[in-house]
Amino acid sequence: MLDADALLASARRPLVVGIGGGGDVVGALALAEPLRRVHGAGPVVGGTTWERMPIDAQPGPRRLGEIAGAVEPVGPAALLAGADTRVRESGVRFAEARVAELIGEETVLVDPSDGPHAVADALAAAIARLDADLLVLLDVGGDALAHGDEAGLASPLCDAVILAGGAQLAARGMPVLGAVFGPACDGELEFDEVLARVAEIAAGGGIAGARWLTGPAAALLERAVELVPTEASAQPLRAFRGQVGTTTIRGGRREVEISPLGALTVFFDVSVALDTAARLARAVRSARSLEEANDVLHRLGVRTELDSERAALEV
Repeated sequence: MLDADALLASARRPLVVGIGGGGDVVGALALAEPLRRVHGAGPVVGGTTWERMPIDAQPGPRRLGEIAGAVEPVGPAALLAGADTRVRESGVRFAEARVAELIGEETVLVDPSDGPHAVADALAAAIARLDADLLVLLDVGGDALAHGDEAGLASPLCDAVILAGGAQLAARGMPVLGAVFGPACDGELEFDEVLARVAEIAAGGGIAGARWLTGPAAALLERAVELVPTEASAQPLRAFRGQVGTTTIRGGRREVEISPLGALTVFFDVSVALDTAARLARAVRSARSLEEANDVLHRLGVRTELDSERAALEV
């Protein structure tokens, strides 16, 4: 059974990756900061090459050849990003570039286009380049643990592919820890649904611990949300400050219940998660590309963020 406290305390160079695209890297930053301050680690944060509409007008993630301003390629599907890393054609800066500017350090970008196995290889290459000794895959909200039939589920694809890749990396012997930051703060799964998924993992022996957002981390998070367009990663700040009640995000399309529990991060064993709650990640683990993973989810009756972005482009 994994022990998050022991893993986080002993890691000297943890890599914390926001797995859902867009602003999940901000949530990764909120976890990385106490690892630096409390444990004296040198954490690196990262995310994926998938910026959500309307930030990036093109559907899906960007391949490395579509990206300009990279500090250094790390294999065929990952790179080190700096403050000027952007989509070549449009000039759109990645959230990870904005975070790199904020903290004055390089961040990591992973391209999920070629499916979980390629993601595992990309993460392995980044880990080797950075000399990282722990990988944390962090999802803001908890939709990475979705079954697929939740009414509010809107963006399951990127989470599923990255989480499945992380499980493959864990099977190779790399210490990998899953994390949900800000349960239900993305307005997709309801809080009770996230709790039910966490309970499934717990029943399988896969819950590794939990931590609360700290004051210094909240201060850095506040600075980050001023620079990075993200609503989901901003909600744990409201929870940390004691706000309670219902708010809306995504232009009023999503409701979020704010409570002190929204400032929580729950840690889990990614392999146990795939065997229990994370049915969509389990379903796509053999997919050879993002498109194939998308087709797998279609067969399960799941509409994805890639579908929504393509539909928006056609309007």
